[in-house]
Amino acid sequence: MNTAVETLSATRVKLSIEVAADEMKPSIDAAYKRIAAAINVPGFRKGKVPQAVIDQRVGREAVLDEALNDVISNAYADAVRDNELRVLGQPEVDIATFEDGQPLSFTAEVEVRPEIELPQYKGIAVTVADAQADDEDVDAQIERLRERFGSLKSVERAVEDGDFISIDLSSAYEGEPIEEATAAGLSYQVGSGDLLDGLDDAVIGLQAGGSNTMVTKLRAGEWMDKDVDVTVTVQSVRERILPELSDEFAQMASEFDTFDQLKVQIAEQTGELKKIEQALEARNLIGDALLEMVEIPIPEGIAKAEVDTHLEGEGRMNDDVHRAEVDADVRKSIAQQFLLDEIAKAEDVQASETELTEYLVRQASRYGMQPDQFVQEVIRAGQVASFVGEVVRGKAMALVLENANITDASGRAVDLKALDGDSDDDSHEGHNH
Repeated sequence: MNTAVETLSATRVKLSIEVAADEMKPSIDAAYKRIAAAINVPGFRKGKVPQAVIDQRVGREAVLDEALNDVISNAYADAVRDNELRVLGQPEVDIATFEDGQPLSFTAEVEVRPEIELPQYKGIAVTVADAQADDEDVDAQIERLRERFGSLKSVERAVEDGDFISIDLSSAYEGEPIEEATAAGLSYQVGSGDLLDGLDDAVIGLQAGGSNTMVTKLRAGEWMDKDVDVTVTVQSVRERILPELSDEFAQMASEFDTFDQLKVQIAEQTGELKKIEQALEARNLIGDALLEMVEIPIPEGIAKAEVDTHLEGEGRMNDDVHRAEVDADVRKSIAQQFLLDEIAKAEDVQASETELTEYLVRQASRYGMQPDQFVQEVIRAGQVASFVGEVVRGKAMALVLENANITDASGRAVDLKALDGDSDDDSHEGHNH
């Protein structure tokens, strides 16, 4: 087999491959065996049909077509290995010539990982916010706990901000009803903004049974960029009743007997949350600093495929503004993964079986699956290597963080041990390449 490699760009190469006729014989023989096992020919046992009979019944050309994929796949894999290419995704194959008894010539264009010259990734200095929880932070956490244990009470008055309402929606574009944007009995908290732009203004002031029509844009589908008429009808209004801050509330919401004891614990927890937020800020700042130190070419095909997949899942393929935002995020994620992979390689970072197992157990919890079930799904999908890569990149980032110079706004050194394993996952989870 003869191979030539042409560099098309920093992230794309073209392989020109020629396979000699005799090198194709194993694949052709295997094709004969597969066909022999699939056809019934009177006088011959299944799988024992001679090649000459197969040529007569099926045709030599059909056999060669059957063998072609194997020949190309094996030759391509050998060429990638022999030239030590780190390929991404599937190649675009173009067959130049293929005739019985003659060499096979084809080309394969494929995206590859770019060569990266590592920057000085040890000793990066960043400044983060102080990790001190003030009274406002503690009060906000207490308020969230009150809301969890609050109750809803029906009221006969006009809708106000913060109310919980049941509504019916009917939508139309240029007079034509939009079935996908019509619903009854939807629950909505006024002020949350999680349904339609302008909905809060439309319902505030209405009483049960009241309606209002507004012009807005839907958040998904083909009407995203069009002005749609939406009529909202309020069916019921309820307000949230929050419990009083008392010892009785503490006993209901926690294992403590008094509210003072509960407040002390909430203050401690809020302080720990602040430390984790500080550590995540440090991680993000250092990640950005790393990327600013080196220019990393991004494979265009890989980036576009990920952006398209993301937008298709959201039903926003034609939203150019959102596409630009997603594209920037995807490119940043790919660049960071490439860089962390190179750091891991330079530092000989490996993922132990225990580390991989612990990571998979945490991921299983996120997906609401049993660990054994999740692992089986990962194996079935052929994603084990991707998860190993996630663990290795996480360790590479941890190494960079350990060697960083991190101080808070008050000039104090920051200890990142507050960042636990679960938060660690969030930092490097994303696109796999």
